[in-house]
Amino acid sequence: MKIYTKTGDAGETGLFGGPRVRKDHARIEAFGTVDELNSHLGMARTHSVAAAFDPLLRRVQCELFDLGAQLATPDSANERITADHVRALETEIDRHESTLDPLKCFILPAGTPLAAAFHVSRTVCRRAERRVVTLAAEPGTTIPANAIEYLNRLGDLLFVLGRVANRQAGVADDPWIHP
Repeated sequence: MKIYTKTGDAGETGLFGGPRVRKDHARIEAFGTVDELNSHLGMARTHSVAAAFDPLLRRVQCELFDLGAQLATPDSANERITADHVRALETEIDRHESTLDPLKCFILPAGTPLAAAFHVSRTVCRRAERRVVTLAAEPGTTIPANAIEYLNRLGDLLFVLGRVANRQAGVADDPWIHP
């Protein structure tokens, strides 16, 4: 089977088990941004110092693939991302955050290349969350029940992982200082 089908050449694409829609449709924007986030996490995993995070990141990538598939399937009754997935992210946040000094100010998304990769992933995650919120607001549209909550917690986790990556490398948080 060839990778190209030419069916999208007119600016439309097909949804899983659903109609063809414009490539800038809110549903395409939502799962496309989740896919972009997944790719950024794949890039984060390529850092040699990321080995300690690799099992977690791989699991999250698989979950994002499931979430993207749900978002690409209108009216899907199969909830692949559940409240248990959200709780698992919260457990990871708590575990990693317990190793950090409490924040006393805003910090800049900086530091090591791995920390920067986590911060870029965090910002893409927040955009994915906004895209899913936009999709959910469309009349007659349903989204996976835990999608927004999952992405919200994942953004929090990625922020914490950025801080952890810096701490592990001996790099201090870079505080934001208002000029």
